[in-house]
Amino acid sequence: MVVPAQIRAKAGLEPGTEIEVTVDEAGVHLVRSAPGPRVVRVGRRLVVRPTAPAGARPVVDIGALVDEERDRWPL
Repeated sequence: MVVPAQIRAKAGLEPGTEIEVTVDEAGVHLVRSAPGPRVVRVGRRLVVRPTAPAGARPVVDIGALVDEERDRWPL
């Protein structure tokens, strides 16, 4: 399967990245396989910590994603 370079970059997909492919009535979905976070107790609080190493987590610009989504819809 070939995923266009622009989509791979945006999704943080690199060679060797595992993905799950699912099909439903809406279409085909590609989801990056990633270990889920773990919940740990820090003092009296529960805190969610990632299980993936820092270098393996993609950098996501949330502001850019919000702007992009906002710009998709005409005024």
